[in-house]
Amino acid sequence: MKTTFSIHYDTRWGESLCLVLQDKKHPMQWNGGGIWTASVNASAAALKDYYYVVMRDGVIARSEWEHHSAAPAASIDDHWHDCPIGGCPFVRKHSAGIFDRPGFRGAGTAIPVFSLRSDDDFGIGDFRDLRPLVDWAAATGQCIIQLLPVGDTTRKGEWKDSYPYSPISSFALHPLYLRLQEIGVPQDAAFKKAQKELNALPELDYPRVFKEKMKRVRKAWEDHGAKDCGSASFRRFCKANAYWLDEYADFCAHRDSNEPDYWRWIQWHLDRQFAEEAAYARSKGVHFKGDLPIGVSSDSADAFYHPELFNLDSSAGAPPDFFSAEGQNWGFPTYNWDEMARDGYAWWKSRLRKMSEYFDAFRIDHILGFFRIWEIPLEYSSGSMGHFNPALPYRREEIEAMGLPLEGLFLPDPRNPGCVQPRILPESENLPQWQKERFGALFNDFFYHRNDDLWRRNAERKLPELLDATGMLACGEDLGMVPDCVPGVMEHESILSLEMSNMDKGRPWPYLAVCATSSHDMATMRMQYHEEHGCDMEPWVVRRALWDFLSSAPMLAIFPLQDWLALDGGLRREDFLNERVNQPADPNHHWRYRMHLNVAELPKATGLNTEITGMLKDSGRYNG
Repeated sequence: MKTTFSIHYDTRWGESLCLVLQDKKHPMQWNGGGIWTASVNASAAALKDYYYVVMRDGVIARSEWEHHSAAPAASIDDHWHDCPIGGCPFVRKHSAGIFDRPGFRGAGTAIPVFSLRSDDDFGIGDFRDLRPLVDWAAATGQCIIQLLPVGDTTRKGEWKDSYPYSPISSFALHPLYLRLQEIGVPQDAAFKKAQKELNALPELDYPRVFKEKMKRVRKAWEDHGAKDCGSASFRRFCKANAYWLDEYADFCAHRDSNEPDYWRWIQWHLDRQFAEEAAYARSKGVHFKGDLPIGVSSDSADAFYHPELFNLDSSAGAPPDFFSAEGQNWGFPTYNWDEMARDGYAWWKSRLRKMSEYFDAFRIDHILGFFRIWEIPLEYSSGSMGHFNPALPYRREEIEAMGLPLEGLFLPDPRNPGCVQPRILPESENLPQWQKERFGALFNDFFYHRNDDLWRRNAERKLPELLDATGMLACGEDLGMVPDCVPGVMEHESILSLEMSNMDKGRPWPYLAVCATSSHDMATMRMQYHEEHGCDMEPWVVRRALWDFLSSAPMLAIFPLQDWLALDGGLRREDFLNERVNQPADPNHHWRYRMHLNVAELPKATGLNTEITGMLKDSGRYNG
């Protein structure tokens, strides 16, 4: 049905309006008096969710506060949706209204799902273990639980699969997060014996857990999978998720020589269990914060079925920084953003919408990758041999005219033949002083100034499109070699920054931020204190340190569970030097950390909970 959309908006010079219908932008015509119109074919389904954007210089300059919904009609007259909440700092409405309250400040806990421990799981935390954690968070006045990625990373069930940032699907959940008892696995003597042995381990034994757990999942499928697949619930799930599920199921079935429906069945169960925990958390005023990995593996279903979306000749990584002196090579391909832009970043929007079914906030892993990515040709393994993509490189003739040698100072730019970029770790110690100074000036200009406008424009093309797709609160991991353009773009889009005391950015912490004592890539507070002082951190010292974060300006203060537990001398782990989740400098790190106590003990920890509640109330972060 042809529908004429009309909206009043007083644009500035150089601005225009677009109607966004089913992720496609339709340019609108100015009709005088601030009235903009567009006539397009609009189905009833498309009219359930549409919105308008202001365009300037080819990118979205402004989005509406919330989307529109209308019944089919020949003409629709709309009003631009501005934020109706006085003092709200955000440019988009969030699905969790608590975040939009003026001056809101909250607190929460960060913990990987695999690190949770209960009597009912099977050697690894599962989605059902989130319920007592939610109860504890709600009882102490916390409003958010931050998780590491929960996507499927299965290849062969080996230690390499424990790395949560290398998914084989951008949509599928990890089979190991299933609660076995709820999919028809009998709790016989063999089950209880294996469960007891696995749950007694101080850390996660990923290969052993994978073997034992997936063996039982397969047996449950053989026992009653066919019957389950005939249910209306299963059919509804498959239909609603066909856009990714069919490819994923075929991919896994081909890998393991089994039935595609086996993998659909697993994802159906995972979705039900996780969705129920997300709904329970929301009913308690607690919101899950997810983690969006910046990359997808080259051996993923995404890359297999959609190779045009990726640069499969390179790996993404990070230049040398606080976490790794030699840089990092993450081993997954970079994105072909030009190809992704052809359909309005549909793959990204689908990915985010799937996340929003479970999460009300998300951490954008390495948000700098939306500005530029550190790209490493496949022939190199070290992150120090990378280059920026995109970038404004130098022609070889320019370098020669400067009197600088190419060898040891520059690397070829594979995206721009005949051009080079400065090496991030140049071999310049044997150069004469005048060449050192000239190269030093060029180095600083390239890494901190030359590309700034290019990178800003690059992010402005993508981020508004993606953020408009859901109502999740966006938080950016903006650590490392941060270009000058990053803070301005994040502020314009109301993306929360990440603030840590040992990662100083040279300015006061802003309100639109998450402050954290440490992260999964860092040592815990007690480990950092031990490294500096040679002894453990007493509970009163922990309290003082946490208070500094809680009383600071950022909207959210999110601490690893290990740092919360450090408040209580009786509950915290004695061998605290083994509480680190990840060591980024080690590419073969085993992700194995598990809580040393049962998660069900947390809601009963009266002393700890009283202290946390008091601190949150005193700091104005209590969510009652």
